[in-house]
Amino acid sequence: MRIGIHGRLYPAEAAHTVAHIISRVSAAGAVPVVEKGLADRMAEAGVPLPEGAETMLQAGQAKLDYLISLGGDGSFLDSVAFLGASGVPVLGINLGRLGFLSSTRLEETDQTLQAVLRGEYSITERGLLAMKGLPAFEGGTALNEVSIHKRDGATMIAIHAHLDGRYLNTYWADGLIIATPTGSTAYSLSCGGPIMSPDCEAMTVTPISPHNLNVRPFVVPWSSELTLTVDARGEKYLVNMDSRSEILDRQVDLRVSSADHRAKLVQLTGQDFLDTLRSKLAWGLDIRSARPGFQGV
Repeated sequence: MRIGIHGRLYPAEAAHTVAHIISRVSAAGAVPVVEKGLADRMAEAGVPLPEGAETMLQAGQAKLDYLISLGGDGSFLDSVAFLGASGVPVLGINLGRLGFLSSTRLEETDQTLQAVLRGEYSITERGLLAMKGLPAFEGGTALNEVSIHKRDGATMIAIHAHLDGRYLNTYWADGLIIATPTGSTAYSLSCGGPIMSPDCEAMTVTPISPHNLNVRPFVVPWSSELTLTVDARGEKYLVNMDSRSEILDRQVDLRVSSADHRAKLVQLTGQDFLDTLRSKLAWGLDIRSARPGFQGV
């Protein structure tokens, strides 16, 4: 079995943790294949790859069975983008904080690897968004969201939105988020968007600080195409696909729709989305009895 290892730029002190995880992959009987950029950063930190590890430039040529994403949810998004349409399932080991997507804790590494080798998991598929109209993002996908946002200090922007060719609305706001069901628990949620089950066939249009208070998030079918045109009054604005950004100072028509492939996520036996909601968002807890420093009356 060949297991890929991918992660963001780590501080030097984290290189030893990454090397430990790579060695545990080898100890489990699999061949670790490390993304070359990560291997180079480890070498710069003075931590060589453990014996038996290979490197890769692209996931599609590495003949991987799985990919392990190291870090937090941002690293997980980068890993999904790195895999592209390769069809390789991804598993996240959380080296960050909340870890909604990368839900496996570092101390569970050995247990998780053994579960994968024993086949004690399922593969869930998650919808991705694609965008046309901006060469920098052509061919790329977003697992969480596509968003448009004003630059710091700029006035609000006007985003003219059309749904399947029909005029939907003009959003006078700080920005707009088009979220997948997976991304409904990310940026969209913080802006008042609904939580969607990952198996929903829909996307959410969520305004960021809208000027008109009666403008609310809007759920549209997964088969829809949204055309977005920004009127920024000469100001620069940001277009984002997950953690990738492009600064624009001109008017373009951005077409956002579902991608023609889906991301594959490894889900261990006994894990499900409802468990994640309860553990990460503290659902079901009585916060009245858990306030820090609360002594009663």
